[in-house]
Amino acid sequence: MAHPSQLGFQDAASPIMEELLHFHDHALMAVFLISTLVLYIITTMMTTKLTNTNAMDAQEIEMVWTIMPAIILIVIALPSLRILYLMDEISDPHLTVKAIGHQWYWSYEFTNYEDLVFDSYMLPTQNLAPGQFRLLEVDNRMVVPMESPIRMLISAEDVLHSWAVPSMGVKTDAIPGRLNQTTFIASRPGVFYGQCSEICGANHSFMPIVVEAAPLSHFQKWSSSMLEA
Repeated sequence: MAHPSQLGFQDAASPIMEELLHFHDHALMAVFLISTLVLYIITTMMTTKLTNTNAMDAQEIEMVWTIMPAIILIVIALPSLRILYLMDEISDPHLTVKAIGHQWYWSYEFTNYEDLVFDSYMLPTQNLAPGQFRLLEVDNRMVVPMESPIRMLISAEDVLHSWAVPSMGVKTDAIPGRLNQTTFIASRPGVFYGQCSEICGANHSFMPIVVEAAPLSHFQKWSSSMLEA
């Protein structure tokens, strides 16, 4: 999860998030090179008297500063389109989970199981155990098996919500009357935190999301205990 004074993204916990981090660095390098070139030109024009006004009408320069931005846009757009298609691709998910946003908590339905349904509320500060995070911990975590494709079906019961887990590279709107779909694969075990990313009302900041990725054996024990409860 994020830590104080952090400037970058959270560590990637899924292949999609790793791709997004690579694309961020790629695009940032292009922006850095453009900014450096523009700053150099501005500084040169302001500090030297050797600027030739005839250069403003040169056809060669016109060609360069028309073609170069087009090339830069293509270099940025192609990786972006690739990641968009990867994020939209869902093939043979091992588990399907339906997340429903309410004011102000989440409900989860594991559609592969008949009765595995539960609500997930934020833990009050006075109920936190040592080491748990204030405003981020919940009473029932969403446990999923690691290294397995997970399909999320996301909707809302009342107003707009948004199911977002930054380290998974997932952020999907929960819209009443509509079922949105996304997917992720937890590449390592751990506990990953998120929050509703839509301004959904007075307690918008008090409906966190906690995804626990665990080995398959642990997930089977958890699902059995939830079904027996």
